[in-house]
Amino acid sequence: MLSPDRIERLRGQLDNARRRLDTARSHTGRAATVVATGVATAGLFTPELTGESMLATIVATGAGLALLPTRGAWTKEVRETHKNHNGMSSWTKHVPSHQAKTAMTLYAAPGVSLLVVLAAERIVPGFHWGEGLAVALWSAGTWWLRPARAARHMLVPPLPPVRQADVAETEAPAHDHPAAQWWAERIAVEGGAAPGTLLEDIEQTGERSMRAVIRSAAPGEPVPDIAKRRLSALMDIPEEQIVVGPVPGRGASVRLLTVGTADTALDAHTVWATRIAPLAMPGAVITEINFGSMTTTKEVDA
Repeated sequence: MLSPDRIERLRGQLDNARRRLDTARSHTGRAATVVATGVATAGLFTPELTGESMLATIVATGAGLALLPTRGAWTKEVRETHKNHNGMSSWTKHVPSHQAKTAMTLYAAPGVSLLVVLAAERIVPGFHWGEGLAVALWSAGTWWLRPARAARHMLVPPLPPVRQADVAETEAPAHDHPAAQWWAERIAVEGGAAPGTLLEDIEQTGERSMRAVIRSAAPGEPVPDIAKRRLSALMDIPEEQIVVGPVPGRGASVRLLTVGTADTALDAHTVWATRIAPLAMPGAVITEINFGSMTTTKEVDA
């Protein structure tokens, strides 16, 4: 089962793919407009390529209409026909809605108008100023209005642009500690020992010992069961020196990770939080420690 973080990443990748595809369509439309303008301009002086240009325009417009995503904008209508020997027969017919009709008309407008211009060039012999004006109007209107792109966006609204801050955060997530970076790359990945988790509040308690808080990346979700054997293999630390337990006073969305044996100068806060409080006084936290020497006073009767 995919974790919420994995699903979010997949959704982001799909959105980025849609944005790249929309950009490719935009560049293709621009290139087609430039080519059509060149062909129509050449047709002002020679009719030799007019027939081939008209055929190419029909094919390109028809292919675009066939690929136009009007499926979601169509409605279904059931009609009954006359009686036959089996009784009353009926069928289900798909009819385009008003939105689909508008989008199809808008998409076909550049191709149909270009066909009209090319046909006029074919019929009228020689150069005529009206034909030149028609080519200029068609080129300017198609370039600035972009009817085909508007038709597609009418059926499939474009995704909002990606903010640079979001891109930087997605591509290079910040980690305050090298251990947190290592955890994110080796442990918290899909299929890892603790997928969908973060390592925080890292504290080194010795040369080969540390403690940290494991937090679920998804708010309100518990930390998954962590495979200690896999952690032991990845860290090259004996399995018995890895302890995963509750954080005093916190819920299941965080867990306390203790690795290795702390030095002899282990602080009292760690001893209390990891060994005493979970068993004897859950939720109790040391706030202040006073160190001193104990002395004994002996009274002597005079």
